[in-house]
Parts: sequence; structure tokens; C-alpha cells
Amino acid sequence: MPGTTIPFYVRLLTGALLTLFFSCMLIYFPAPTTLIESKLYDLRMKMRPTQPPPTDIVIAAIDDKSIEKLGRWPWNRDIIARLVDRLAEADASVIAFDIIFSEKERNDPLLAKSIDNAGNVILPIVFDFAGKDRPATAAATEQAALSSVTHPDRFSRYQPITAKGQLAPVPQLTGKAAGLGHINMFPDRDGTLRWEALLIAFEDLLYPSLPLSVAARHMGIDTANINVDAARSIAVARSVIPTDEWGRTLINYYGPSQTFIHYPISDIINGQVKPEKLANKIVLIGATAVGIYDLRVTPYSPAMPGIEKHAAVVASILDNRFITRASDRLNLAVLIFSGLLLSALLAKMNVVKASMATAICLGIVVCTAFWIFSAHGLWINLTCPAANLIGIFTTVTAYNYWAEERFSRDIRRMFSNYVTARVVNELIKNPQMAKLGGERRVVTVLFSDIKGFTTFSEKHSPTEVVSVLNEYLGAMTEIIFKWEGTLDKFVGDEIMAFWGAPLIQDDHAERAVMCAMDMRSRLDELQRKWLSEGRPALDAGIGINSGEMLVGNIGAEGKKMDYTVIGDHVNLGARVEALTRKYEKPVVITAHTFAMLPAQFMEDQTESLHFEWLEEVTVKGKEQAVGLYAVNTLPGNS
Repeated sequence: MPGTTIPFYVRLLTGALLTLFFSCMLIYFPAPTTLIESKLYDLRMKMRPTQPPPTDIVIAAIDDKSIEKLGRWPWNRDIIARLVDRLAEADASVIAFDIIFSEKERNDPLLAKSIDNAGNVILPIVFDFAGKDRPATAAATEQAALSSVTHPDRFSRYQPITAKGQLAPVPQLTGKAAGLGHINMFPDRDGTLRWEALLIAFEDLLYPSLPLSVAARHMGIDTANINVDAARSIAVARSVIPTDEWGRTLINYYGPSQTFIHYPISDIINGQVKPEKLANKIVLIGATAVGIYDLRVTPYSPAMPGIEKHAAVVASILDNRFITRASDRLNLAVLIFSGLLLSALLAKMNVVKASMATAICLGIVVCTAFWIFSAHGLWINLTCPAANLIGIFTTVTAYNYWAEERFSRDIRRMFSNYVTARVVNELIKNPQMAKLGGERRVVTVLFSDIKGFTTFSEKHSPTEVVSVLNEYLGAMTEIIFKWEGTLDKFVGDEIMAFWGAPLIQDDHAERAVMCAMDMRSRLDELQRKWLSEGRPALDAGIGINSGEMLVGNIGAEGKKMDYTVIGDHVNLGARVEALTRKYEKPVVITAHTFAMLPAQFMEDQTESLHFEWLEEVTVKGKEQAVGLYAVNTLPGNS
């Protein structure tokens, strides 16, 4: 908005209060913004450059081709045993199943033998959070639990995800496995899988997730050597996995489906996949065929096989490449700094510049957050800072419009009786042109007074006096407004007007002189009219002076204020008007005003106006003499 009527501190305080509000929301009430922030996280995930996955992870897929070759799913476990044998012969580093063998089957001994011979098979377990405990099964899986925990006292404050029951492979298979890992998945409220629960507590033991067990096995780390720093991180050799308070870590997806190498299980069993393609590889076995696998909504895809999620978690542990959620301190710093910076900028800007500043600040915050996420895997909260910046702009702009509208009403109320509507609108658009607090400015003042008005009023009825006076004052006011003068006041029959304020008018002296001559011309018309009506013809004298005067609102604050001019030059103008009777000249101006009339104006008016030198006089109350000129209309121009 044009103008600076709203104090700087008010705008700054408005932005600061909004920043405080969003800071409290960020720390204490994040729920309303969680969904939006999660979607912005997904957008960052998809927009970042593609990350090449480790080459030592492959997926043995139970795909449509394999089902066509090997028969409908589920297969007999002798087929699974043949798969394990093939992978072991190819010298796979780790063989991990995303398949629960929880029911006994006649080929279990065959599969158990294959698992035992391979010596590197990781089997899954599933935890139940609503069912009954299964102590016998739990006892069979205790060897898979993590034992190295530092700062376990933190668990008293941050309780890990705790299960009530457990579904494990049949004991015959469990006893031969090299390790176990849970395959529970916990989507966010919008159904998107963003977090991996690396730990689940069951019967006072902590069980790792399948990807954690697989990565540790591949790195040659025993389960006992996986160190859990409670509610902080999990260390696997050189990889330190950041976790939240509940032992979860953000899943660093490497891309959409098929990012990792897929081999159909039928091709592996039939020897169509060369052993060197499987040697020293982590082989994750899971379903990808349509209709038999879990569809997982991820930031990349609305339907990704769960086995690909496992692959992404394993890959990030091997690469030591993780996504970390920014601390509350960092998020607050971004929110507060950006909010206060924009508040300070908007406090000094109009709406166009404010829009640009807001867009730039918002762009910097968003682009920086996206870059940091892509380059360093740091998830900075964007929702609160962005909402705060937009809120600051909206609120400050709305407040500006409200304040400017109120300011406009004040301007209209204050000046509508003084100046024309065009001048009022100009003041509203450029309020800096009217310093309402008062200032010294060179202006030209005009005084006009009816000659013999007291005698006239004594000889005529009040109704007739008021009628004539209103007609006269109305006509003179129209002319003053025509020349864009400021009508100061009526004092009985006296008129006071000035030029050069509130709008700056470089030609204020010319306007005043031309207005005076126009007033005389209009008065001549009124005199002829009054005479034709049988009424006396009133006459008036006009005095004009120019000089530095004090301009501003003067009066009693909150009660009666007038926009007026005061000073010696004002008094001199009033004295000059009184001298029109002495010199019997209708319009008299001072040498100060005459000196301000430019040569071009004098040249243009040579055929219509004549400036007659009178004399220098010392008016009452002044010690220094002032020169006087009469302004006359040349014949033929009346």
C-alpha cells in the first residue's frame, strides 16, 4: 500500500506474534500440520536425484513368470529348498526370506537341511500387537534378540514399540536359521510407509527388523554386537543408524519399483541365472506377482512390493546413507529467522514489494530445504515456516489495507471540507504529501471580506442576510476548489484559503492570483443578479500574501481539529485584505507573492491582467515595510 501510516513496530510485532504461534504449533501441537509435512517429504523424496543402489543386493522374485513355471503359490517347501540350495551353490552372502513358514509341512525336514547347509539364511517373524502371547514360540526365537543396549534408562521415558504376541517359523526351521528379523510395517496415518521399525520389544527383549539382521550378517556383525543407543541410534559396524525415540528410522528409498535387480525364482532354480550374478550378494526372497504380495504405499509409488522396502533399508545401512529428521532447535531456528526477517522487510514495503519479498523468502526456504534433503538427507520442516511466511504476508497485508482504509476515511473526513474530491483522492494515493503533524512550508494565503457587511446585516432581515451570504460563499467556494485551493475557514463573511498545502503546488502563487480574479469575475455576475432582483449589490476585497508558514492540524486533540496555516505571513495576508478599502482596489497582493510569479506567467497574462505598483507600507504589527501591488483586469477581459 502507498504510505507509511502503520508504525514499523506494529508490523514487526504482527509478524513476531504469528511466528510465535507457529513455533508453539511446531513444538507442542504438530498434529494439524503432520499430513501436509508428510506430503512435502514425499515430494522431496521424488524430486531428489536418483540414488544408485548397491550392486550387492538382488531380489529373488516370486513373480508371474515363476508361478507359471513352478505352479500356483504357495509352493511346496521342496521347491523352496531347491532355491536355497541353488543360492548356496552360487555362494550368496545372505539369503533372506520375506515369507512366513509358520505352518508345518511334510517337506520341512528337507528345507531345514537346506537352510542348515547354507548357514546364512535369515527367516522372518511377525509380531502381534493385539493377540495372545505365544511363550513357546518366543523361547525359540530368543537367540535373535539384541543384547547390547546403552542408556537403557531412556526406555523409562520412551517406551519402544512393544508387541503382545509373536508369529515365527516352525521350530524345525527356526533352529537352523542363521538369524531372524521381524517384517512388521507401520504406515503413517495416510497409509504411506515412511518409517522402518528397527526394534520391537517383546517379553523384555528387543528384536531387530529383517533388514537390520540381513545388513549385519552381510557385514559380518553378530547380533550380539549390534549396539542400541536407546532412543538415539543403532550402530552396525561403521554404520550408525539414526532413530527416533521409538527405535524407528526413516526409509531411504532408492527409487520406485524395479530399482533393485530382480531375478525370477524359476530362472534361479533352473540355472538360467549365472552363479557369478549371485555370488557374494544379499538375496532377498519375496513376492512381486500381482495378487499375492502386499501393496505398500510409498513416497515413490502407491503400490510397491514390501520386499523392495526391505532392500532399500538394507542398502541404506550398507551405504551408511540415512535420512535424518531435523532437530526441534534447527526447525525453530529456520522458522524464527525466516519469520522475523520477512516481518522486518514487510514493515517497510508496499504490497507489490511485499509480495516479491514474500515469494523470494518462501523460495529460499523451500529451495534450501529441498537442497539440504537431497544433498545431506536432512528433513527440515517446511510446513510451519511456509505457512508462517504466507500468514505474515496475508495478515500484514490485510492489516495494511484495513489501516490504509481507515487512513483514507480520516483523510476524506479531514480534507473533504477543505479541498476538492480530486485533491482528496490524490492525498489518499500519496499521503506523504500531507504531513498531518505539522511542518513549515512556503504557501500562498488568500483572504476575502465583504465590504460593509455589518451595515448590510443591520438593515436586512436575518433570513435575507443568510440567503445572500450563503449564495456568495457557495459561489466563492466553487471557484476556490476550481483552482484547487484549500478552503481554510469562514469567519462570518470572511473567507480564508491557501495554496501549496496539503498538496505541494509549485505554482501556488499563480493559482491564488487567478482564483482571486475569477472570484472577482463571479462576484460581478452576482452583483448584476442581485441588482436585477432589487437587492443591494455586495462588494468584497481580496488580499494575497506568500511566504513560509506553519501548516498542520491545530486544535484540541479528540475534540476539534482544523487543518490550517499560522504565522506572520498569514497575519500579513489578513492585513493586506483590509488595505483594499484604503486603496479602493478589489485585489491587492504583496511583493512576496509578486516575486513568486514566474516570467512566463507574467508574459501570458499581459493581455488580461495589469499589476499596478501601489507603495510600500508598514502594516499593523509589523516593523518591516512590504510592497503592495493591485491586480486589475484590463478592459475587455472582465
